[in-house]
Amino acid sequence: MGYAPTMRPEVLYPLFAPITSLSGIGPKLAAAMQKIGLDTVLDLLWHLPSGIIDRRYSSTIAEAEPDRVATLTVIVDQHIPPANRRGPYRVQVSDDTGTMTLTFFHGRADWIKKQLPEGEERVISGLVETYQNQKQMGHPDHMVRAADREKVMIVEPVYPLTAGVSQKVIRNAVNQALERLINLPEWLDPAWQDKQDWIDWAAAIKSVHTPNGPADLESISPARSRLAYDELLANQLALGLVRHRMRAAKGRASNGTGNLQAKLRDIIPYKLTGAQSRSLEEIRDDMSGPHKMMRLLQGDVGSGKTIVALFAMLQAIEGGGQAAIMAPTEILARQHFEEISGYADKLGISVVLLTGRNKGKPREEILSGLASGKTQLAIGTHALFQDDVIFDDLRLAVIDEQHRFGVHQRLQLSKKGAAVDTLVMTATPIPRTLTLTVYGDLDISRIDEKPPGRQPVETVALPHDRLSALVDRIDNALKSGDRAYWVCPLVSESEILDLTAAEERFKQLSEYLGTERVGLIHGQMKAAEKDAVMEDFVAGRIGLLVATTVIEVGVNVPEATIMVIDHADRFGLAQLHQLRGRVGRGSKPSHTILLYDPPLGETAKARIAIMRDTTDGFVIAEEDLRLRGTGDMLGTQQSGLPRFKLADLAVHQELLAAARDDVELILNRDADLSSPRGDALRHLLYLFERDQAVRYWRSA
Repeated sequence: MGYAPTMRPEVLYPLFAPITSLSGIGPKLAAAMQKIGLDTVLDLLWHLPSGIIDRRYSSTIAEAEPDRVATLTVIVDQHIPPANRRGPYRVQVSDDTGTMTLTFFHGRADWIKKQLPEGEERVISGLVETYQNQKQMGHPDHMVRAADREKVMIVEPVYPLTAGVSQKVIRNAVNQALERLINLPEWLDPAWQDKQDWIDWAAAIKSVHTPNGPADLESISPARSRLAYDELLANQLALGLVRHRMRAAKGRASNGTGNLQAKLRDIIPYKLTGAQSRSLEEIRDDMSGPHKMMRLLQGDVGSGKTIVALFAMLQAIEGGGQAAIMAPTEILARQHFEEISGYADKLGISVVLLTGRNKGKPREEILSGLASGKTQLAIGTHALFQDDVIFDDLRLAVIDEQHRFGVHQRLQLSKKGAAVDTLVMTATPIPRTLTLTVYGDLDISRIDEKPPGRQPVETVALPHDRLSALVDRIDNALKSGDRAYWVCPLVSESEILDLTAAEERFKQLSEYLGTERVGLIHGQMKAAEKDAVMEDFVAGRIGLLVATTVIEVGVNVPEATIMVIDHADRFGLAQLHQLRGRVGRGSKPSHTILLYDPPLGETAKARIAIMRDTTDGFVIAEEDLRLRGTGDMLGTQQSGLPRFKLADLAVHQELLAAARDDVELILNRDADLSSPRGDALRHLLYLFERDQAVRYWRSA
């Protein structure tokens, strides 16, 4: 049967309790902490220190080194209130070697007097500074009795913060979370754990929150490596269980006659590349085999994935069934329809376009054709998986730009028929090492050649002070019949700011080039408005399209030869590459211009250099990983990469490969997770909340 998740084990309940269950954290503080992903006790355990303050350095006042954190034992001599409300409150302290002033800005006198009674001994800890040749310490971090000296002289972890949350609050919360730590059954393979010399999970958690020095903050430290491996193992096991279930599920062979595919080969005006032919062969073998196909077709921008998908869909139709292709946007769905329907007419197969815009009787007619089997091929958006869309015999579901859909949505389409084969396509370049974390449940075909005839795209970088010369160049290009894109950045996470940037640039360019030659498209527009602008651009009624990144995926206008990317330093490498892929689709030489505001940072310089040096999306993805690590890699939201709390795939690639190998052994020996180690692995899945991914697939 395979592993079927049940309710979360009771032993884990304390870890999944809300942070408001901890002392000192009320609703207001909890709301602030949630901004950095701290919702539960477990989230606090995953919230690793980013730095340390070493309070073990102790000396006399005379020997205390300036600009260093020191822990000193002093006598409180005198309180000196400020002469006016704006001045600092001062406290004079001393030891046998000299005196020091403690300064408090906006300090409450009663509180300070309580902490530092005159004539008493206190242990203070903070940053030693000098002011007018006198030693001072601004607002000491600790002021305690001598008996508590050892509690202060430690290495303190420093945590990432958000507005309204202090280090003291986070440390207190983490310490309470550590008190709730439980010893869980060991899920690591004993031989592997011994080889790595790793401590157990609970001990590793304690260790990362009590660092002894900078080395303990490194991703490759033993405790952090252990926890990173745990997270990667949970990721790979969840995907492996899905893959195992899918392979065990009975499929339905779609053995096509080959007639329609042969006709298509005759119709298309080019020969398939070796990579296209290889990928198509792998897909054919899957579709004609006894198991359901779950395959990813990964290809760079312009590598010819759609035509490979069409051959696959024809195999399903030849076998007596139907096929559907789902795109993330209406623009892309409409483009697929225009490209595929031209071939479909010549092949004598019926094809429909179904989006949210289809209403009333026309929609009823489309649904009737799909339900009766009269319509063989459906192209659409998420509208395809609505409840009233019923297929007579759906054999193949193609999901384009899959990272824009959730696993659940992908499933909904595959459930529209019996044992539906699924082909997932993406043009988002992901490094080979990371493909495991995203698509570990899928077999992978990769198109790594471009069709002949695709023009190389020259990439140059220009500072914004060259803007007027660039606009003159675009003016000349438009007069010769070329078309151009001008893409504005996502200024922040706010779509409103994004929109403002595009509208401002649209206004400037319209004034120079003429309003009739410039169009604007952005994500806030209604679908019909976007389609109308795109149709004007495709038809050549407008020559320059100012846009946000809504045009990143799928837009195909062969006459477009210029791509201007405004504030290119604000884009990730993958986005820059995707946008560049919108030009170079016709017979004319094409250009991408990366506009920037000097001076550029080192990472931005390297990014632009990579864009100039290569057009290979997979090379670009590897470089992006090397430059930025996975925290910011490709923009996780755009790429579909999972967000890891503990693992850094730029550092832990070997651990990822080891986790993949471990999962293969686990599933070969104990696919039901019924052994003692299997039971421990169930705890691991729940701990990292990977059980949800498996739950989606239970009935697949």
